[in-house]
Amino acid sequence: MIAVDLARTLLSLSPTAVAVGVFGVEASWSSLWPLLALGAFGVVGAVLDAVRWAVTRYRVTDEYVERRSGLLVRRYRSVRRDRIRSVDTTARLRHRLSGLRVVLVGAGQQVAAGESALTLDAVSRRDAERLRAVLLDRVADSPSAADDGVRVLARFRPWWVVYNMVSIWSFVTAAGLLWGAYWLLTGFGLDPVGWVEAMLPWDRLGRVGTVLVGLLLVLVVGAVGMAASYLATSWGLELARVPGEAGTHLRTRQGLLTTREVNRDDRRLRGVTVSEPVLWRWMGMADTSVITTGLSVWASSQPAAVLPRGPASVAWPVARAVLDADPDPVGAPLVRHARGALRRRLWWATATSLAVTAVLAWLASTEVLPAWAPWGGAVLWPVALLAAVVAYRALGHAVVGDYVVLRSGLAARATTALRRDAVSTIALRESLLQRRLGLRSVAAMTSAGWGRYDAPDIAADEALRFAVAAAPGLLEPFLVGAPEGPGVSGPRGAAPGDPSPGAR
Repeated sequence: MIAVDLARTLLSLSPTAVAVGVFGVEASWSSLWPLLALGAFGVVGAVLDAVRWAVTRYRVTDEYVERRSGLLVRRYRSVRRDRIRSVDTTARLRHRLSGLRVVLVGAGQQVAAGESALTLDAVSRRDAERLRAVLLDRVADSPSAADDGVRVLARFRPWWVVYNMVSIWSFVTAAGLLWGAYWLLTGFGLDPVGWVEAMLPWDRLGRVGTVLVGLLLVLVVGAVGMAASYLATSWGLELARVPGEAGTHLRTRQGLLTTREVNRDDRRLRGVTVSEPVLWRWMGMADTSVITTGLSVWASSQPAAVLPRGPASVAWPVARAVLDADPDPVGAPLVRHARGALRRRLWWATATSLAVTAVLAWLASTEVLPAWAPWGGAVLWPVALLAAVVAYRALGHAVVGDYVVLRSGLAARATTALRRDAVSTIALRESLLQRRLGLRSVAAMTSAGWGRYDAPDIAADEALRFAVAAAPGLLEPFLVGAPEGPGVSGPRGAAPGDPSPGAR
């Protein structure tokens, strides 16, 4: 670790040394402060890493994983081994060159705290493999034994990069790259603004042409940056189901410069979600993630994602393989929601368009906006109506075997298959407008994933039957009336014996 920190310090100071010694940049604050800030950041980070290494100790007992750290303030943290849900192993380039790994032990409190239950940075590669084997109940003395009987579910495909190049994050990526390039080049005494001005005849393009060309250039830079990021993070991806002493684990390996391995205990698996962005649905694009306890949904590393954004033709078979359930909940047809759900969305689209038009008209009357501004509300109305239809067509629900399936979403149509025995709470909601339209919304709550999964605007009677079947045993004590009917209506129906209660 000390050798890594020394190399980090030297590398962080090298840009400033090159700028002053080689390019002869004047030592002024205005030109050198980005390079000096970069150097200070690297040096401070290296010093903090060295201090952390010096004061941190950990141990694994029969019942706990314990870590003690802190220089001025001592911190002691312990996690019960029976609460460990996942073991995430990462290695940046500097760790790989030094034979080190970072081990993140995930437990139930990770979801609430927004961080891993316990982090060990950095341990030797051999110790990381032993920790992963011991904490996930594998055979520690024979690492190769864990690879016997491995079932590979998906592998990396380079052409998936086309699904990860263009999005709203492309502009954010471009902004970061262009800002960093500008300050780096100016720090070396170069003039990037002059280069851009000399590229095209901006005066002839006019204001509109300049804006369009600028957006196009930014989009290209962002797309290239997104493509490079995708290839660096997803290179060598392998999703596999790995056997262990106490059960199987869902393992993801990926990374080019920074390698990463995530092991998720199948005993903690509660379901799967396939999300399809509306603007890219025509490309057959989908995101695939698992619903499991002990993984933070807020982490930027997205430990719940089992596949990068890619083709739906791959996402759906992988989701089926991850659940490995019979009957298959992912491929089951869903019950379409009542027409009242469409009317409710059309009402809200119209009300929102009228409100926007009224605000624009008021601003135009006060001469804050031009006189044609209210027409923006008129243009918004058909777009809102179309969005309402798209949102309605995304609705669906079903109970298939041991799973409850819910689908909804406008910006991203998400289909979730959740184990019924993992549902801890069922909530039925009925607003004033829903009551007039004969609708109810059903929410299934669990301790995994996002915690809440909704099926909005179901017909009132169907909503009650669906809620009872989605979480057997939760609602029966509160229902009035004898059970009647064959169970939840819809494709493949409910599991045998599920009641369809009357209520008042």
